[in-house]
Amino acid sequence: MQDEGLGPDSPLTRAATITRRAFGQALGIAAVAGSVPGLSGTAWAQPAKAAIVAGAGDELCDLSAIELVARMRRKQVSAREVMTAHLARIERVNAKVNAVVTIVAERAMADAARADERLTRGESSGVLHGLPVAHKDLVDTAGIRTTRGSPFYRDNVPARDALIVTRIRAAGAITCGKTNTPEFGAGSQTFNSVFGATRNPYDGTKTCGGSSGGAAVALACGMVPIADGSDMGGSLRNPAAFCNVVGLRPAPGRVPGTAGSWSPLSVSGPMARSVADVALFLSAMAGPDPVNPLSIAEDSSQFRAPLGRDFKGVRVAWWRGLGGIPFEPEIRQIVDANRRVFEGLGCIVEEAEPDFAGVDEAFPALRFTGNYSQYAPLVREHPEWVKDTIKYEVAEAERISAAAIGRALARQTRMYDQSRQFFERYDYFVLPVTQVSPFDVTVPYPAQIAGTAMGTYIDWMRSCWYITFMSNPAISVPAGFTPAGLPVGIQIVGRHRGEWSLLQMAHAFEQATQHGKKRATILNG
Repeated sequence: MQDEGLGPDSPLTRAATITRRAFGQALGIAAVAGSVPGLSGTAWAQPAKAAIVAGAGDELCDLSAIELVARMRRKQVSAREVMTAHLARIERVNAKVNAVVTIVAERAMADAARADERLTRGESSGVLHGLPVAHKDLVDTAGIRTTRGSPFYRDNVPARDALIVTRIRAAGAITCGKTNTPEFGAGSQTFNSVFGATRNPYDGTKTCGGSSGGAAVALACGMVPIADGSDMGGSLRNPAAFCNVVGLRPAPGRVPGTAGSWSPLSVSGPMARSVADVALFLSAMAGPDPVNPLSIAEDSSQFRAPLGRDFKGVRVAWWRGLGGIPFEPEIRQIVDANRRVFEGLGCIVEEAEPDFAGVDEAFPALRFTGNYSQYAPLVREHPEWVKDTIKYEVAEAERISAAAIGRALARQTRMYDQSRQFFERYDYFVLPVTQVSPFDVTVPYPAQIAGTAMGTYIDWMRSCWYITFMSNPAISVPAGFTPAGLPVGIQIVGRHRGEWSLLQMAHAFEQATQHGKKRATILNG
């Protein structure tokens, strides 16, 4: 596996990426009010860098998204000061973890100045006003390089934004860069031949998971307060678990996805350092989309209501082993120790789980054939540019028969009905996010778990993609740490399209445990 850095002499620091020298210069853009062309002086009297010099920058980077928005609206801090602080954190920390792979500091500072100007004029601000955000390098961003972690797109600069980016910016967030992802988002370990590997912020020798690995690390390190991601087999949940942050896989159709797609497998969603911040972010991302046949036509403002509620008598199903798939003993121990938290909230907790028989054949069949039209032409054009696991997917898709695809679709239909019946009895289903703790960053994927060999590069994430197959919303919340100090996540699954109730339960668990308060150890170096 290649693991290359992003130093100032790298050929990758071009297009929308700025050099380290320009990056440092950009931090001073807001030092003089009105320095951005076309903007007059504003009510923000103090230079943005003054906050950094005074030590306030680190405080700003550690605040929640909700608190940052509140302070900016009260004019206690400017969007320029917030952006300057986060760009300074990126400059100080990113070289250690390689999470943000394209940085647009000058553009971000100019956009922050405009946000301050709008607020000074009394214009309405969005729910994400002034928040720095980094987008996953799979999603198109107009004028900003989008590589998809592949040599095929090394210099790709899209002409328009994806709808999810449009919505995030319309809500007031300010793009400061792109986060690393595996090649085409394939796999739950974040590395590629364009940028190299992203490292775990709690131990730089370990993986951060994936495929939204760069997003999770950027959050854990305080480089951004919110970051978008996507999830087919666990890509929002696995890196959240490995990096001690929160990742929500929404119900299919809740957030705009691939135009015209009928598949419920891949979704986009929010990541942040707290459940409340995830809920705020979801309120900006969610909403109907006429080009998406699975689109949910509900008002997304519902996700900005208070999260507190009573859980006395609520029925929770506690996992039993997911049909016997292997787990590391420390994962079982840490997750099961949290059962008493739900009982302490007043929940009735029983051991029960849906029937996942046959999903281990059906999900890969639909995944491989669904990705075939994207991958196959690339493998034919430049096989040397494509990693072996993607070549494997293409070969498997060509091997799978039409009858096998039909059986997989039938199993998907039965899974939905079984899930519906299961959630008639239970309000939530709780299980581990991952089957292993973060492993060596130089290992593409675990070859075995607890003595059981993994047949493919996705087998080790069945605890996530079994849940994907249910089409229910699921969230990863910090659940504790291994004896080696590595984060472990707990996965809470809600009823069909029941994100609001799911967020409430996740918030209650988070407040009761406070596991997410432990910050990345790499920040201490």
